[in-house]
Amino acid sequence: MELISTVLSNLFTIENILFMNVGMFSGILVGALPGLTATMGVALLMPLTFGMDMITGILMLLGVYCGGVYGGSITAVLLKTPGTPGAAATALDGYPMAQQGKAGLALDVTLKASTFGGLFSALLLLFIAPKISKLALTFSSVEYFAMALFGLSIISSISGGNQIKGLISGLLGILIACIGTDPISGTSRFVFITNLLAGVDVIPALIGLFAVTEIINKAYSVYKGADEMHAFSNKGIKYREFFKHWPNLVRSSLIGCLVGATPGTGGATAAFLAYNEARRASKDKEQFGKGCIDGVIAPEASNNAVTGSALIPLLTLGIPGDTTTAILLGAFMMKGIAPGPLLMQEKPQIVYTIMAGFFLINIFMLIQGKFLVRIFANVTKIPVKLLIPMLISLTMLGAYSCNNSMFDVKVCLLFGVMGFIMNCLNVPLTPMVIGMVLGDIAENNMRRGLAMSGGNWRIFFTRPISLVLIMIAVASLMYPTVKYLINYFKSKRQPITE
Repeated sequence: MELISTVLSNLFTIENILFMNVGMFSGILVGALPGLTATMGVALLMPLTFGMDMITGILMLLGVYCGGVYGGSITAVLLKTPGTPGAAATALDGYPMAQQGKAGLALDVTLKASTFGGLFSALLLLFIAPKISKLALTFSSVEYFAMALFGLSIISSISGGNQIKGLISGLLGILIACIGTDPISGTSRFVFITNLLAGVDVIPALIGLFAVTEIINKAYSVYKGADEMHAFSNKGIKYREFFKHWPNLVRSSLIGCLVGATPGTGGATAAFLAYNEARRASKDKEQFGKGCIDGVIAPEASNNAVTGSALIPLLTLGIPGDTTTAILLGAFMMKGIAPGPLLMQEKPQIVYTIMAGFFLINIFMLIQGKFLVRIFANVTKIPVKLLIPMLISLTMLGAYSCNNSMFDVKVCLLFGVMGFIMNCLNVPLTPMVIGMVLGDIAENNMRRGLAMSGGNWRIFFTRPISLVLIMIAVASLMYPTVKYLINYFKSKRQPITE
């Protein structure tokens, strides 16, 4: 009881409440701007915490983190421009909903799914953090490779009606992920200019593929005289209707928690895995990609569940779960505190205050989001002729801000043109994004796994977790083909009626 009273008295101060909300608001704005990720928001605002109390400063940065992850879904839904890599999966069904005049509904669904995922991970953080962190630490390069391979298998289920074009798009993404310096041998691959030695930055590429491609499409529609605004509705979803999707919410949040607690992964991996599992479990798979609510819930719940679970290895073991928590680790060290098992034993009141504060931050996200959604949804009312110049400015600014480099702007434009050509040829863009995000993870961990075994491939099939993930990945890849063959032979057996 003494610990609980200490935690509550440390948490519920006017200063803490104020800066949690300031951090949340700043994070949402940063996340909604293409290219300005949650990681960048935390890094930019960390100097503001120098003069603050340790708990106040950490809670403010956590607010930026959660707000930034959620904010990426706003532009993904309204403009098909993911503010963060993890929101790329949200755009698959969120943007079609906005086109159907359901922008308010889509934004309300993303907000509630994000809050659910965040609160779900906050509860895990409070009650079973040490156990999950120990499970995550059992993952080696072999399991990381199997997880990435499982993620790549999603390509087969989101390629639409043409599996061949989907596979080509996915392989093209993997090929782009190979550009740069080989991390194992140091050999340059597909490097024609020095700017590519570090590889292709995913964020400018994503901005180009989604934002610039959509801008070109909008400009083309204006040129053709099709500058029509869709009917607009600011109506959200009732909680009773929302919680009818509870199996998807729980499943996606669990996926996000597992991925987030595994150091080295991220929200994009969790979002695409959850989207694939939601589609696999759905009775109406054909609606995915056309404005399906489950297709919005899955990536947002898992994406935001990553935020809390990424803190699990940080607070319990001192190991950052992703790049953002690595910056948070620096913030802890700056305040003279080293996260890890000793912190849990010597100063549990600090750890539990931060955990409880994270729970409170997600509640504030729901409150702020309800207010901001009404403002952001009005973007769809802006005429396309006025919207295009604004979007061009934002996308170029976002691409440049990634590394303060004009080269990233050129990469953004190049991928935009590439995406437009692929759209004209009916080649899906999403498999390419998955290949770019997961290709590098799969290759590096495959080679590390082979180095562990002395070049013996059996290591991937002798470890239980890796074997299960690989089997599921193969089944996922083969499922569309097997289904097609079954339907084909069934049609052949049907008697021909005269």
